[in-house]
Amino acid sequence: MLSCLLVVLTGCNNEARRARREAALEQARQDSIAAVEKARAEAKELEKKEKDLAATAASLPEEPVFDINTTLGTIRVKLYKATPKHRDNFVKLALAGYYDGLLFHRVINGFMIQGGDPLTKDASKLAEFGTGGPDYTIPAEIEQGIKAGYRHKKGALAAARIGDEANPYRESSGSQFYIVQDEQACAGLDGGYTVFGETVSGLDVIDKIAMVKTDKNDVPLNPVRINSIKPESSQLKKSEPEEPKDAQGGQPENK
Repeated sequence: MLSCLLVVLTGCNNEARRARREAALEQARQDSIAAVEKARAEAKELEKKEKDLAATAASLPEEPVFDINTTLGTIRVKLYKATPKHRDNFVKLALAGYYDGLLFHRVINGFMIQGGDPLTKDASKLAEFGTGGPDYTIPAEIEQGIKAGYRHKKGALAAARIGDEANPYRESSGSQFYIVQDEQACAGLDGGYTVFGETVSGLDVIDKIAMVKTDKNDVPLNPVRINSIKPESSQLKKSEPEEPKDAQGGQPENK
């Protein structure tokens, strides 16, 4: 009698284990399906976003104008057509929101203001400010700029880069840029850095940023943040207007 009971109990335990195992396998299968579906949805959304950004970029003029909205005001810049690699890279990053929330991490009154380092989103990386960026550099377009007459005038927009010793081809940072505050102080930079744009309004904002108090490494004591960099709205193509309708709601007739 006891042996029969043990057999029954063993069989029940085996059934319970089998049921748990099958339930775990089914849950794993469902989790795998959900993960694949989520990845597909995210990839589709990313593809749509990239297409939308590409369409917006394509709709901009050859020398697009962007508003650099900061915590101390807006600097409006025009990007030059003679430096297309730098122009297109700036447009791509700005439209993707790459610059949103970054700081002007290097500010030297009487010289220039510099921003665009993604590490500045993390205050704990203060010692590394100025070293960050995407995993690529931009080929220099210095000669093209010189031929076009671009120089370090007040409000000039130029690409930051590491020094010649480690960077003999003078390739630019993938994201960091600086804006000239003092033309005379920056004149010596002509021919050494790619100038790819200029300020069309907001020179007073550049001065305001340049005058903030900084630490010994030229980092503002009170952060100056880039809220966003967006194309000036009047450049964006509007949707085609609808054809006017007659009083009955149909299309107008040619008479």
